[in-house]
Amino acid sequence: MAASDSSLKSSLHIRSNTLPSAPHPLVSQFEEHLNRLKSSESASSSQSLKLSGLQDLHDCIDKVLQLPITQQDFAREFSNKGVDDLLDGSLRLLDVCSIAKDFLLQSKESLQELQSIIRRRRGAKNGLAIEVGEYLASRKKMKNAIFKVLGSFKGRKMELIVSSSNKENDTLSMLKEAEAVTLSTLETLMSFISDTKGQSKQWRWSAISKLMQPKRVACDSQEMVTNEFKKVDAALKSLMGQKHAFTENFQGDLENLETCIEDLEIGIECLSRKLIKTRVSILNIFNN
Repeated sequence: MAASDSSLKSSLHIRSNTLPSAPHPLVSQFEEHLNRLKSSESASSSQSLKLSGLQDLHDCIDKVLQLPITQQDFAREFSNKGVDDLLDGSLRLLDVCSIAKDFLLQSKESLQELQSIIRRRRGAKNGLAIEVGEYLASRKKMKNAIFKVLGSFKGRKMELIVSSSNKENDTLSMLKEAEAVTLSTLETLMSFISDTKGQSKQWRWSAISKLMQPKRVACDSQEMVTNEFKKVDAALKSLMGQKHAFTENFQGDLENLETCIEDLEIGIECLSRKLIKTRVSILNIFNN
């Protein structure tokens, strides 16, 4: 049994320089999900697709945590400080998800109010300036709030990068890698909601790549995914300036934005449940 446990433990290593040892299938899946998320960032994939990728990643993490050898490894090698750091990290991610859900809810409520006003004044060229101005003002207020939230991410990202230079338990490394890519993807989501320019994108991935050390992902596609928030904001500003009537195309843009918000709300809610499940699994390991 001892030899068998030793062999399984070796197979759990995320990266091993010893050949021909192969990683555990779950660890290979983790690496695939991790690299796919980085690839989706490079390819400017849809935010819903990225959230789905995060769900797959955390599903894989939870399966790793259910392995008996992983639980034994945790109990034997993890310090109280290490456990507290993991739990603090998971709580931070849940807080970020909650913040993102609040921003999405605010966006949906403002959009629905605007849609209601437009329907009541169908075909009107004038008389909507106040309502449109209020919508754009609420968007500006939200952008400022999101900018502050994004600034608060920097400290934790630097902590993860610094900790990556230390030799750690392989499962702990997996969990920190998962936290890093989750935090970065949620940052991208909030930048999408606020239509923030990607000024921090290059720093973000160059820094996170030091932690994850994934295989280099080539991306030939330069296609940009539509930002429904940006499209509606731009149309409203144009309509206010030129006093044009709302067109059928614009009505379609509003509907697309509403669908986008609903999809993101579902994605964030599902991710939150995955994060809670992982947090419970960690707590169970150390309470048994």
